[in-house]
This record gives sequence, structure tokens and C-alpha cells, in this order.
Amino acid sequence: MKKSAKGKDGRKAARGQRWLRLSGMVREALYDTGSERAWRAWTKFWKWNGWRCAESATSIWPIARRYAPGHVASSLVMGGRRVAVQRPRARTVEGHELRLPSWREWSARDPLEERAVEQMVLGVSTRGYARSLEPLPEAVAVRGISKSAVSARFVYGTERKLAALMSRDLRELRVVALLIDGVHFGPHLVLAAVGVDEHGDKHVLGLREGATENTTAVRALLADLVERGLDNTRALLIVIDGAKALHKAVMEVFGARALIQRCREHKKRNVTDALPERLRAAVRSAMNQAYATRETKRARRLLESLARRLEHQHPGAAASLREGLEETLTVMRLGLPENLERVLSSTNLIENLFGRVREIGRRVKRWQNGTMVLRWTAAGVLEAERGFRKLVGYCAMPILVAALRAHDAKLEPKSQLDVAEKAA
Repeated sequence: MKKSAKGKDGRKAARGQRWLRLSGMVREALYDTGSERAWRAWTKFWKWNGWRCAESATSIWPIARRYAPGHVASSLVMGGRRVAVQRPRARTVEGHELRLPSWREWSARDPLEERAVEQMVLGVSTRGYARSLEPLPEAVAVRGISKSAVSARFVYGTERKLAALMSRDLRELRVVALLIDGVHFGPHLVLAAVGVDEHGDKHVLGLREGATENTTAVRALLADLVERGLDNTRALLIVIDGAKALHKAVMEVFGARALIQRCREHKKRNVTDALPERLRAAVRSAMNQAYATRETKRARRLLESLARRLEHQHPGAAASLREGLEETLTVMRLGLPENLERVLSSTNLIENLFGRVREIGRRVKRWQNGTMVLRWTAAGVLEAERGFRKLVGYCAMPILVAALRAHDAKLEPKSQLDVAEKAA
């Protein structure tokens, strides 16, 4: 038989077959088996072992002095919702009601809040929450899956996440680089601070809501970080955009200990925005070439030359390029390797962090107040933080640490002994 004929016969045979579509059946069977088996295991546990197994092994009440007087209507958490059950009661022979540790654990609302926050962060709406849960047997009475109940749990859960984020103890963190930037949500602006420690691990340190990136808001954010343990008595590399309010607040809080790095991406954007469309690509390319030299003097010379060429026709772009030019070369002066220099020369790390927050925020039709903005932002950044990896080029972090210590040494006052030795 020819190959082509065999293929045709095969196709004809396939058309004549009746396929048993098992994919949906298998999936439903797995869900039903999992949820029903969990339900049966729970009912069997309480039916046969009941309050005896629920009591801890270290209970002060011996089994001989306890008895089960019956059941009471209650509910517990199962699969992201509350289900109605008959809770067994336990009393001592003297008539004192006993509390069941296992029941307290299973009926706690914490898993419900975590599930609601996780589902909302992943894109499930409050109306679609019930459909996202695994099915339970039809005979089971279910509660807590309405739109209002899910919304209330999300609000409470995000409030707890925000409180936990804003109360983090920073005393044990050896932060060597601090990145600060803001993002707008409607009329509100959220400032975020992300720290990088000596090992290259990234940490969300704090948030602050305000109308603009003014000095008061930034100073309040930095003061809160210092109050929670961020050390402002050691040199610190601080990466910011070109906002003057940010620069002023950083200098007020950290003083000479701050090594400020202006975000190069913001600098390129500010310069090219002051140019006509036909010149933007060429100027951006020239700035990239200057920053790629990795030699401070040569980079400064190339940028000054570019500013002189722009000065006559486009004085605004030239002034923007010269403003804070030295601070765009800070990481270059520290002698960091190329990959680490590239990461710490911009606030892209925070931009990527807020990318997740923006995805979540697109589903919000109206921001009611600043607290709502902070709650959603906290949920988004903490979810993104779970996927944080070490900073690119983290193996070279000792070079940054050594450079910061050298800067600290320059600022330390000389002892009387050193002065005497030099005089001798």
C-alpha cells in the first residue's frame, strides 16, 4: 500500500470512530473526588474521634473527666468558603465547657482572608469568586461567597498586609542601596522604597501616599524607615529620579552619608521630551554611548559635548542634560561591574515592581480614598515580592560595600593621635 493511500485510509478510519471525550469527565471527577474525600474525612474524624482527638495531648482535663453532651450548629473553613456543620460539644463532669484547639484552627478566618486576597490579586472579581472555588457536595450548605462577603474579607486582609508591611523591623537588614520612586493612581501618588542588602536580596521597605512627590511626603517616608531601624549613620547608595523634592528630602535625612544616583532612564526621558521627534533617537543613542564607556571622565566629556551641540537650537534640552549630570555618574565612580552598575543606575526595579500593582489597579473603577490605594498597593507589592530574585550582579556586592565603607572613612573625624603622628 502506498504511503498516501495509507494516510487516506487512516483518516477515513479516524472519521468513522466515535471518540470518548474524557478530558472534562476526568477533570470533574478529580475535583469531586478531592473535595468530597476531604469532606468525608472530616465528617469521619469528628464522628468517630470527635472531641477526644480534638483535645490536645497536654490538656489538664483527663478523658475520664470529660464527656460529649451533643452538637451545636456552627461552621468551618473549607476550600475558600465557610460550610455549615454540627460542632461537637465537650464538657467536664463539673459542667465546664471545653474549648477544642482543632476546631479553633479549622474555623479561623485567616485562610479565608488569604484566599480572597490571593484571588483578587490574581484577577478574580468578587462576582466570579464563587466560580473559582472547587465544588463541594450539593448537600453541604455553603456561606461566605457573596460579593459583599468576599469584598469585606479582601478589605480586612489587605489592611492586615498593609499594617504588616508598614511595621517591618529593619534593624537586622544591612541595606546598602535604597531605591525610591512613585506611581500615580488617579489623583493619588504612592511613594515606594525598596532596599537591597549586602547579599543582593531585595526588600520592600515602605509606602507613603501623597498628592505629589513633595519634600514633606518623601521626608515622612524616610523618617519612618529610620524610625523602624534603617541605619542613616552609614553611607548608603540612594537611587532617585530627577525630582528636586526627593533630592532635598534625602539630603535632609541622610546628609553627606547619601551617595545619590540619578536615574539615567528618567534623565534620558527628560532630555528627549524637550526635543523634536526627529532628534530623539539620535540623542538617546548618544547618551547611551556615554554611559556605556564606564569611564567617568570620558562619559562626562561626551555628555558635555552633547549639551554644547544642543545648546544653540534646543537650550531647554541642554539645560536638562546638564542639571544633575554628575549624579548620573555616581555608580560609575564607585567602580562597580557592568551588570551591577546597570541595575543600580536607574529605578527600573521599582517600575517593574509597580507593574504588578498597575495590573491590579486597572480593575478598580474609582479610587475612593488614599487608604484604598495603599491597601491595593500593599497587596500588589507583597505579591510581587514573593517572586523577587537576587539582584543582577549580586556576586559583586562586596565591591559596593567596600566603596561605601571607604566613603564613611572619609567622613569620619580624624583622631588626635593621627594628627599628632602627622605633626611629628
